[in-house]
Amino acid sequence: MRQPGEKINRRLPPLLELRRPIPPLWYWGVGLGFIGFFLLAWILVTALGLVPRIFLPSPTAVINELIRQIQSGILWQDASTSLYRIFIGWLISTLVAVPIGILMGNFHFFEGLFEPFIDLVRYMPAVAFVPLTILWLGVGDTQKYAILFIGTFFQEVLLIMDNVKTVPRELIQISSTFGLNKWEILRDVILRAAMPGIWDTFRITLGWAWTYLVVAELVAASVGLGYRIMRAQRFLETETIILGILIIGFMGLITDYIFKISYKKLFRWALQSR
Repeated sequence: MRQPGEKINRRLPPLLELRRPIPPLWYWGVGLGFIGFFLLAWILVTALGLVPRIFLPSPTAVINELIRQIQSGILWQDASTSLYRIFIGWLISTLVAVPIGILMGNFHFFEGLFEPFIDLVRYMPAVAFVPLTILWLGVGDTQKYAILFIGTFFQEVLLIMDNVKTVPRELIQISSTFGLNKWEILRDVILRAAMPGIWDTFRITLGWAWTYLVVAELVAASVGLGYRIMRAQRFLETETIILGILIIGFMGLITDYIFKISYKKLFRWALQSR
């Protein structure tokens, strides 16, 4: 029981300790509070008329546009089409990047074979390939898959190579002493040890794929979130542009959390080292 005059010790939990977990209430509270700060600033700026509506519409205008697109079915059509394009483009990139990245991370021959070319191409902007991909592949979805592939593959393969290289050499040597050949070590030891890092790479590169969506749907598209944004630009429909950006961000956030949650389910043993 507290004595009269005794001070109550209400110390805050340690929030800035190196790699120390903080209470979930604080973790989610500060994140939501930061988003709320920007939302409040947006409401105040538009309500006070500090920025013309054509440059920054109010949250109410964006919500009304959201309701209109939901009622007309436009939002579902655009979102489902863009999600399909993102998934196919990223999946093609991943199916090619995984074996090449694993080979580059384990054999210097393949690293020397592929890395100079990959290093060269990965600095080329994906948007610069739009005219070429139209000439080569036409204006269908294949061209859009190609842009998403170009935007993600060259970074993804290098990240996977680095994931593989983080497997300790001692682990490989110990496996060799137990009589495993190099392909068994590669399959049963290196790949399993590197898989948590590779899974994180999948999450990161899928996020990159979302950022290239507007570029992929820049030309000759008649449906999709990127197409809707570019069309709204021509007619100065700023609320449609902002809504499209928010929807892309929200959908990307959902896919990101799917990977985060699945990481915790699949690689519980790897969480202890974080």
